[in-house]
Amino acid sequence: MESRSPCGYSKMKQWFLVDHLEVERLLLEWRWLCPQRMTLVARSAFGDLFLRNEAGIVFWLDTDVGKLTEVAHSETQFLELAETSEKRREWFAEPELQAAAARGLDPTSTQCIGFSVPLVFAESGSPDTSYVADLCEYVSFLGDLNRQISGLPDGTKIKLQVRPPKASPSQ
Repeated sequence: MESRSPCGYSKMKQWFLVDHLEVERLLLEWRWLCPQRMTLVARSAFGDLFLRNEAGIVFWLDTDVGKLTEVAHSETQFLELAETSEKRREWFAEPELQAAAARGLDPTSTQCIGFSVPLVFAESGSPDTSYVADLCEYVSFLGDLNRQISGLPDGTKIKLQVRPPKASPSQ
């Protein structure tokens, strides 16, 4: 599953090497949207997850906007679709990934490209706000954020209050 891009960026294969990632940890803050038991099939460089349920259906958890969408009836079908340039653009944001790589953003297998202003907000999306983040921390943050705003109509003005993490009892 190599990317066939003109600039030769061929890291696509690494997004399917996910056995080392703990799906329960990744989904901890997403159980409000994804309560069923799932297996991780793939992930994108931007922290989106591709999950297979017990019936074999593959879903795309778009962590940026908090949406879970069925994308294939089987893992085989998903892998076939993922070979197409259309799905590589849609699911894996291949052009954006190439642009991020050109800016020096090269996440490892436990990292992703995050945005200091999450993409769910109208003010987001500038390449200037992108950075390499810890995958589990970023996906968890987006799960909590999207849960909190899931009931609000599009365009609602909100005020973010970021609180420091609670100290553990040993501190």
